Amino acid sequence: MKIGIISGSHRPQSQSAKVAHYIDRALRDQGLCDETWVYELAGNPLPLWEEGVWDENDSEWQALLQPLRDQLHSCDGFVIVSPEWHGMVAPGLKNFLLMWTAGEELAHKPALITTVSIADGGSYPVAELRMSSYKNSRLCYLPEHLIIRYVDTVFNDNPEDNKASAQEYFEERLQYDLELLREYALAFRQIRASGKASLQKYTSGM
Repeated sequence: MKIGIISGSHRPQSQSAKVAHYIDRALRDQGLCDETWVYELAGNPLPLWEEGVWDENDSEWQALLQPLRDQLHSCDGFVIVSPEWHGMVAPGLKNFLLMWTAGEELAHKPALITTVSIADGGSYPVAELRMSSYKNSRLCYLPEHLIIRYVDTVFNDNPEDNKASAQEYFEERLQYDLELLREYALAFRQIRASGKASLQKYTSGM
């Protein structure tokens, strides 16, 4: 079992990255998977999507995407961590999700949406990801999601920097969501293995 964690902020030292690495440790500490992979968009910028991503002879795109493709393909499920910028998903994350269409990197694999907000926001990115990021990638979002509000007060390395009541609540909620993600990931293996989820006939979602 391998879970990939995508930190969708392209800001250095972001709260999204902090949460992504906390989730990484939680997955391993709780024994919910055998392997994890954390990918931060900060420091790993991808060019804006264009049709060259589909050209197997485009050496520049292939050099950029093949290492990511290999990692994504080996994952059984994902946690997508997104900040809320101006009420939207970070543009780099949407660009990242555009890269994986008509392929098996994300297709028919479960993903837990986790959004972060420095105040009481975080709901708009949930709606945006559910509405517009799964059609061609076939990524399957769990019905559960996690919104971490006032994120600067929880999941900090120094316990004294955390608000105790909020930390306890989010730890419990995160554990519940990660355990559920594991069960979905196990179940979706059978879906992919069935042969009914082939992308050859219908390469694009409707």
